[in-house]
Amino acid sequence: MAALCASSRLMAGRVREMKTPGFAPRQLQAAGQCHSSLAASAAPDVWALDFDGVACDSVGESSLSAFKAAAKLWPDVFATPEAEARKEELVEKMRVVRPVVETGYENIVQIRCLLEGVEPEDMLQSWHDMLPEYMQRWNLDRAKLVDLFGSTRDEWMAADLEGWLAPNRIYPGVAEAMQALMQAHEVYIVTTKQARFTEAILRQMAGIAFPMDRIFSQTVSGRPKSEVLAQLAAEHPQAGAFHFVEDKFSTLEKVAAMQELDHYRLYLVDWGYNTAAERAAAEANERIEVINIARFSQLAGMPAPAAAAGPRQR
Repeated sequence: MAALCASSRLMAGRVREMKTPGFAPRQLQAAGQCHSSLAASAAPDVWALDFDGVACDSVGESSLSAFKAAAKLWPDVFATPEAEARKEELVEKMRVVRPVVETGYENIVQIRCLLEGVEPEDMLQSWHDMLPEYMQRWNLDRAKLVDLFGSTRDEWMAADLEGWLAPNRIYPGVAEAMQALMQAHEVYIVTTKQARFTEAILRQMAGIAFPMDRIFSQTVSGRPKSEVLAQLAAEHPQAGAFHFVEDKFSTLEKVAAMQELDHYRLYLVDWGYNTAAERAAAEANERIEVINIARFSQLAGMPAPAAAAGPRQR
């Protein structure tokens, strides 16, 4: 009964929030009474979740896959004892610059830049200007890099699935919160990761059988996440509320500025690939709530986990 009452309080809070003009997520307070009849009749919410940086810390695997792909693309540069000796150093630097990666193929370009001496701090400041410059300098094609990155991962998975999975990590507490959301709501993943890798990690590492048709991957389609959010809203006109959970502030900032998506509640996770400055900017945006794993668990209608999802850094 206590669990039912808690669930009802959360649902009642959602209904009241929808009726409140100028909704600001950080101003929400839990409902103080149990409204079981209201909760029972309310429609499920729609939750759109990013994957890398929200559910999975994949920077180890993506960096090693980038190294393997770079060795195919530039064997004279990466298939050498000198590059191999620097692999661990490069992976650590890739972790530092992960907040500026939009799509997986960029990892291949990044790891060569780092090998050739580009400083991580400079990359954090100017990556979106650097990327087209180095793509042109090295005569690179986006579609071919996407195929190379994907095929390199496929080959690694086929040859050594455990080895491919090992550098990935599901953030503590996130899998349980996702499962709680899936039991009560319509849940989708909107990600730049290719869908087959997203599904494999959730199945193998989190024990979640996530439907492939609910994974929207931008890597091949090139569709912005805002388009997917609009599509989900159109497909679920009777939803109780709409939520978008992301670790990239720039993505949330764009969505927050779009009037047609102003019904979405936006959350920046504080355990993902973002910087202290980005979290501060999100705090200053009334449309965005910065959440930790305890708050995410609460939003999912479950008790907060004992441990945080990951250390704060950068």
